[in-house]
Amino acid sequence: MFQTPHDRRALLAGALTAGGGAAASLLFPHWARAQTHHHHGASTATGTATGATTEGALSGEHIALTIARTPFTLGGRTASATTVNGTVPGPLIRLREGQDVELAVTNHLDVDSSIHWHGILLPFQMDGVPGVTFPGIAPHETFTYRFPVRQSGTYWYHSHSGGQEGTGLFGPLVIDPAHGERVETEREMILMLSDWSFTPPMEIWRKLKARPDYYNFQQQALFENPSGKPWTQEQKLAWGRMRMSPMDIADVTGATYTYLINGQGPDANWTGLFRPGERVRLRVINASAMTIFNLRIPGLPFTVIAADGSDVAPVETDEIQIGVAETYDLVVTPDERAYSIIAESSDRSGFARATLAPRAGMVAPVPPLRQPPRLTMKDMGMGDMDGTDHSGHDMAAMDGMDHGDGGMEMNHSMRDPATAPGVELTPGVDMLAPMPTDRTGERGLGLDDVEHRVLVYTDLQTPEDRDDLTPPTREIVVHLTGNMERYMWSFDGRRFSEMVEPIRLAHNERVRFTLVNETMMTHPIHLHGFFFDLVNGAGKRRPRKHTVSVLPAGKVSFDVTADAPGDWAFHCHLLLHMMSGMFNVVTVRPLEGGAA
Repeated sequence: MFQTPHDRRALLAGALTAGGGAAASLLFPHWARAQTHHHHGASTATGTATGATTEGALSGEHIALTIARTPFTLGGRTASATTVNGTVPGPLIRLREGQDVELAVTNHLDVDSSIHWHGILLPFQMDGVPGVTFPGIAPHETFTYRFPVRQSGTYWYHSHSGGQEGTGLFGPLVIDPAHGERVETEREMILMLSDWSFTPPMEIWRKLKARPDYYNFQQQALFENPSGKPWTQEQKLAWGRMRMSPMDIADVTGATYTYLINGQGPDANWTGLFRPGERVRLRVINASAMTIFNLRIPGLPFTVIAADGSDVAPVETDEIQIGVAETYDLVVTPDERAYSIIAESSDRSGFARATLAPRAGMVAPVPPLRQPPRLTMKDMGMGDMDGTDHSGHDMAAMDGMDHGDGGMEMNHSMRDPATAPGVELTPGVDMLAPMPTDRTGERGLGLDDVEHRVLVYTDLQTPEDRDDLTPPTREIVVHLTGNMERYMWSFDGRRFSEMVEPIRLAHNERVRFTLVNETMMTHPIHLHGFFFDLVNGAGKRRPRKHTVSVLPAGKVSFDVTADAPGDWAFHCHLLLHMMSGMFNVVTVRPLEGGAA
């Protein structure tokens, strides 16, 4: 499933195909360059002709895109990136709700490619997932996507072929509402977060298969028990027997990744300019392959007004954890000073950095990386216990231990099939969380103890009551499973290559999905083709999303109305988890005009 690693010949050939020897300085689309002038993009998508807007966005009803390999330079090193129209990230596509669009995508690679329109409601044949919704785009061929634009908001696009997303094939997609924004702002900026490695995704995957902690340089030292007491040999053996580490926060880390904002590294310091007192809309997109970010702007609170493209009631906060493939729209009102935008990887092995400033050249203090988080007993599915950090607990007695609790016996075996009916205990399952819990009201890993406000899913609600919410008629439980030691990821213990049945839904039925994370890693799960209604206690104001992060040993439920017939991808959006097998197809039948 992986793309062949780039070689020098392919790099040169790709460069020629893409326009020949483009200078590295040209490899940023207009929207991603440092902001040197004021702009507001909300009025730019009004035309119907093909072409670029004044902000360099591609707009209108007919848009042409080319996929090729192009040299990409970062930190003095140059590699071959997979680009759209020759840039990393790709061009901004700006559409208007209610229009029709044709996007002709020509593949100049020597392998198949594709573009998936992330979060967009469209006919399934236009969704862009090879092997599920179409064959893919063969080398030197063109595929034309056609669909009506039925929604508004902040979205993005990316390849669904051969790990190309991890080598640069992604870009922003903004859809202006037909009748104006709910929240007016004077200015807007796009902040596209990503991760870049000079090691191709296939090679990263190979190293993780050989040694799953290959990129983890923040391992627990022998005498660094998080409780402050020395590790005992017994404790170390217990963690080893469970094939776990309290530092397993991220598979791929800053040891190989440079974290980027709008394609630019921390040293480049991408800067967005504003006039003091303006209301600025920040469209934040996590387009990374493997990195969950914690985003904050020290000294500047922000108000969340949209999640995954859907409006939410404004909620002010100081930090968000943004899973891979999620988007958030934020509003800030900065004063006459510079502010650092810090997107720290969730394991705190590195950060992306940008600046908001009233004048070019201004910088703000950059805070140091915070201490790496550690997993606790709650992240193992041991329950909240007394609500404290049990990472220093005596782990030796954990495997199979019996905790009497008010007369109720709790089986704490880490692989007890009774705790997860429906999971096939294949070699790809090394853990079943004994007591998974709903964690939608909890902060992401490592943010429990920060003193400022942090957004949680239960903060999200629609601006007004909804009248389209009906009770589901059945529930589908999906267990997120894996074996970290073998670097195997799956649903219900079965990798996609071993799946014999898709998840079948009847056209227009209302179904509740409950995702149970049996692992100690956070998984951002994405359902193509639909918005789903997150079950977060918001009643008639439940938010609509297309991607949801499930915390370790956590449970998340969402309801979906199967009103889009066809076959739809359903997967973890961590690129290597998806490619390793945490993927399935949701099939909705009958198709339009088909027999019931």
